[in-house]
Amino acid sequence: MGKDVELLQGTLNLLILKAISLGPLHGYAVLLRIQQLSGDRMEIQQGTLYPALYRLEHLGLIKGQWGESDNNRRAKFYTLSAAGRRQLTQEKRRWEAMAEVMGIILATEKAPNGEAL
Repeated sequence: MGKDVELLQGTLNLLILKAISLGPLHGYAVLLRIQQLSGDRMEIQQGTLYPALYRLEHLGLIKGQWGESDNNRRAKFYTLSAAGRRQLTQEKRRWEAMAEVMGIILATEKAPNGEAL
Protein backbone atom coordinates (compact mmCIF):
# COMPACT_ATOMS: atom_id res chain seq x y z
CA MET A 1 0.00 0.00 0.00
CA GLY A 2 2.96 2.35 0.53
CA LYS A 3 3.09 5.46 2.68
CA ASP A 4 -0.13 6.84 1.33
CA VAL A 5 -2.32 6.83 4.43
CA GLU A 6 -3.39 10.39 5.16
CA LEU A 7 -3.34 11.46 8.78
CA LEU A 8 -6.84 12.40 9.88
CA GLN A 9 -7.15 15.65 11.75
CA GLY A 10 -6.90 15.14 15.49
CA THR A 11 -5.15 11.76 15.36
CA LEU A 12 -1.54 12.92 15.64
CA ASN A 13 -1.76 13.39 19.42
CA LEU A 14 -3.20 9.90 19.80
CA LEU A 15 -0.45 8.37 17.66
CA ILE A 16 2.27 10.16 19.61
CA LEU A 17 0.80 9.18 22.97
CA LYS A 18 0.55 5.55 21.84
CA ALA A 19 4.12 5.48 20.55
CA ILE A 20 5.50 6.97 23.76
CA SER A 21 3.36 4.64 25.90
CA LEU A 22 5.48 1.74 24.64
CA GLY A 23 8.63 3.22 26.18
CA PRO A 24 10.64 6.45 26.41
CA LEU A 25 11.52 7.91 23.00
CA HIS A 26 13.28 10.93 21.61
CA GLY A 27 11.52 12.93 18.90
CA TYR A 28 12.93 11.23 15.83
CA ALA A 29 12.35 7.81 17.40
CA VAL A 30 8.66 8.74 17.78
CA LEU A 31 8.52 9.16 13.98
CA LEU A 32 10.17 5.80 13.47
CA ARG A 33 7.93 4.04 16.01
CA ILE A 34 4.74 5.34 14.34
CA GLN A 35 6.07 4.32 10.95
CA GLN A 36 6.95 0.86 12.31
CA LEU A 37 3.58 0.36 14.04
CA SER A 38 1.77 1.32 10.82
CA GLY A 39 3.67 -1.28 8.82
CA ASP A 40 5.40 1.52 6.90
CA ARG A 41 2.06 2.86 5.67
CA MET A 42 2.21 6.10 7.64
CA GLU A 43 4.94 8.68 7.80
CA ILE A 44 4.86 11.73 10.05
CA GLN A 45 6.89 14.73 8.95
CA GLN A 46 9.33 16.25 11.44
CA GLY A 47 7.78 19.68 10.89
CA THR A 48 4.47 18.26 12.10
CA LEU A 49 5.83 16.14 14.94
CA TYR A 50 7.96 18.59 16.90
CA PRO A 51 5.25 21.24 17.41
CA ALA A 52 2.91 18.44 18.53
CA LEU A 53 5.49 17.16 21.05
CA TYR A 54 5.92 20.70 22.39
CA ARG A 55 2.13 21.11 22.67
CA LEU A 56 1.69 17.75 24.46
CA GLU A 57 4.49 18.60 26.88
CA HIS A 58 3.01 22.04 27.51
CA LEU A 59 -0.37 20.39 28.26
CA GLY A 60 1.31 18.07 30.77
CA LEU A 61 0.49 14.90 28.81
CA ILE A 62 4.13 13.99 28.25
CA LYS A 63 7.33 14.73 30.15
CA GLY A 64 10.62 15.50 28.45
CA GLN A 65 14.06 14.85 29.86
CA TRP A 66 17.35 15.54 28.14
CA GLY A 67 19.66 12.59 27.56
CA GLU A 68 21.92 11.00 25.01
CA SER A 69 20.64 9.09 21.97
CA ASP A 70 22.10 5.84 20.61
CA ASN A 71 24.35 7.84 18.28
CA ASN A 72 25.75 9.91 21.21
CA ARG A 73 23.75 13.04 20.41
CA ARG A 74 21.89 15.17 22.91
CA ALA A 75 18.18 14.42 22.62
CA LYS A 76 15.02 15.01 24.60
CA PHE A 77 13.36 11.75 25.66
CA TYR A 78 9.62 11.71 26.25
CA THR A 79 7.52 9.61 28.63
CA LEU A 80 3.80 9.70 29.37
CA SER A 81 2.60 11.50 32.46
CA ALA A 82 -0.33 10.16 34.48
CA ALA A 83 -2.54 12.68 32.64
CA GLY A 84 -1.13 11.41 29.34
CA ARG A 85 -2.04 7.82 30.20
CA ARG A 86 -5.59 8.90 31.02
CA GLN A 87 -5.79 10.92 27.80
CA LEU A 88 -4.52 7.97 25.76
CA THR A 89 -7.20 5.72 27.26
CA GLN A 90 -9.96 8.26 26.55
CA GLU A 91 -8.80 8.98 23.00
CA LYS A 92 -8.44 5.27 22.24
CA ARG A 93 -12.03 4.65 23.37
CA ARG A 94 -13.30 7.55 21.24
CA TRP A 95 -11.38 6.35 18.19
CA GLU A 96 -12.66 2.76 18.60
CA ALA A 97 -16.26 4.01 18.95
CA MET A 98 -15.89 6.18 15.84
CA ALA A 99 -14.34 3.31 13.87
CA GLU A 100 -17.25 1.07 14.87
CA VAL A 101 -19.83 3.64 13.74
CA MET A 102 -17.95 4.24 10.47
CA GLY A 103 -17.85 0.49 9.86
CA ILE A 104 -21.61 0.25 10.32
CA ILE A 105 -22.26 3.19 8.01
CA LEU A 106 -19.89 1.99 5.30
CA ALA A 107 -21.33 -1.54 5.39
CA THR A 108 -24.87 -0.25 4.71
CA GLU A 109 -26.24 -1.33 1.33
CA LYS A 110 -29.25 -0.13 -0.61
CA ALA A 111 -32.24 -2.36 -1.03
CA PRO A 112 -33.67 -2.82 -4.55
CA ASN A 113 -36.38 -0.24 -3.72
CA GLY A 114 -33.66 2.33 -2.88
CA GLU A 115 -34.12 2.24 0.89
CA ALA A 116 -31.18 1.60 3.17
CA LEU A 117 -31.05 -1.86 4.69
